[in-house]
Amino acid sequence: MNDSIIQLSGLTKRYGSLTAVDNLNLSIAKGEIFGLLGPNGAGKTTSILMMLGLTEPNEGTAYVCGHNATRNPIAVKKKVGYLPDSVGFYDNMTALENLRFIARLNGLSEAEAQTRSTEMLRTVGLAHAAHKKTATYSRGMKQRLGLADVLIKQPDVIILDEPTLGIDPSGVNEFLLLIKQLSREQGLTVLLSSHHLHQVQRVCDRVGIFVGGKLLVEGNIQTLAKDLLKKEGYTTTVVLQTVEEISLQQIKADLEKLQGFQTLSVNDNVLELETTADITPEIVRTMVKHGADIIGVQRKEYSLDDIYEKYFEDH
Repeated sequence: MNDSIIQLSGLTKRYGSLTAVDNLNLSIAKGEIFGLLGPNGAGKTTSILMMLGLTEPNEGTAYVCGHNATRNPIAVKKKVGYLPDSVGFYDNMTALENLRFIARLNGLSEAEAQTRSTEMLRTVGLAHAAHKKTATYSRGMKQRLGLADVLIKQPDVIILDEPTLGIDPSGVNEFLLLIKQLSREQGLTVLLSSHHLHQVQRVCDRVGIFVGGKLLVEGNIQTLAKDLLKKEGYTTTVVLQTVEEISLQQIKADLEKLQGFQTLSVNDNVLELETTADITPEIVRTMVKHGADIIGVQRKEYSLDDIYEKYFEDH
């Protein structure tokens, strides 16, 4: 991609005999929300640490915002906001005081720190709790404050590592909507690392499935589903009003002649066909020609759950 803001090439990290990340190649475009999906221990966090220049790869390179993360980690840190799975704040300070302190550490003047901190609290929906001490904050509120923290320096990229752990369902929904809104309104590039399939599916433009230190596949959900259909084959289910033995035999004989036909199973008035291509229209036409009274047709579609399960099973 010419507009890649994150470019990983052959990125590998070993700890003794363990290969935590194995030849990772990935491009993420500016303004994209990319989901790195995999179980705990898959190597997601190690990959993130290499992108931030916090651990060195044994092989390969990580370029973030045009900077080599290993050789120039300070330049990367100026452009990237990182939210780990657990955020720490000074409990005896208010949210506003915490943010002002962080803003000052990032080189802002006292006046700029006050203005930016107030603005960020409003952005993440915590303006009403700005003067409350963070010791009183819920887990969800602390994650929102963590997001305000990473936005203080106005980054080009934000990296979120399991950001919704321990948050109640309504808090998760609000947090994910906020991420999507920020990305669209501010042109932020977001890398979301998670093992929660449905959360990734809801907000990400593309997904990478990461298992055992390897990026097995990446793309948008539609592309991944299409690729899996080509690999696994197509399943079409047809429901009939009634089934007559004679006409069913004639239908089966004609269906078997269709290009791509593999198998046909019949269970009462439900027919299930396995094919190597999407020939659903041809199947319906063949059955209508024989006077079949069709009341329902469905082609199997793969969800992210199916895609993840398939690649996880194979590895």
